[in-house]
Amino acid sequence: MADFNKVILLGNLTRDPEVRYTPSGTAVTDLRMAMNRRFRGSDGQDRDETCFVSVTVWGRQAENCGQYLRKGRQALVEGRLKLDEWEKEGQKISRLTVTAERVQFVGGSPRSGEFDDGPAPRQAPQAQPAREAPPASEEPEEPPPDEDVVEDEDNLPF
Repeated sequence: MADFNKVILLGNLTRDPEVRYTPSGTAVTDLRMAMNRRFRGSDGQDRDETCFVSVTVWGRQAENCGQYLRKGRQALVEGRLKLDEWEKEGQKISRLTVTAERVQFVGGSPRSGEFDDGPAPRQAPQAQPAREAPPASEEPEEPPPDEDVVEDEDNLPF
């Protein structure tokens, strides 16, 4: 039987994305998302549960996320689970993250007035942004997924 690793998330960003660049010039950004779930407990009381997930976005999609997404904005992410493991002070630490294969911006554009919960999107810089290397404490660079799959900017919802 073949393996299958697919994740679909619809949630709100808990902070503004910040785009950074690998030494080879590939854009990468980390999104932190929150998904809420409401359910009725065994005692009959309504309860809320929030799940926080870290998402890594590569390439042109990372640049688009940095330009158009803001804290509180809703996004639909399709991707795959990735297990990150490292050692800190002799302790082995691991966490599951999501590597995005596709990010869709959900809701109206702040310019259209349909989404007024945050600041207007940042303007694209006129000059090429300075490329900064990731801090030495970060994990080795992961190759961007499916470089031949580039979202057409004409299909963006804003």
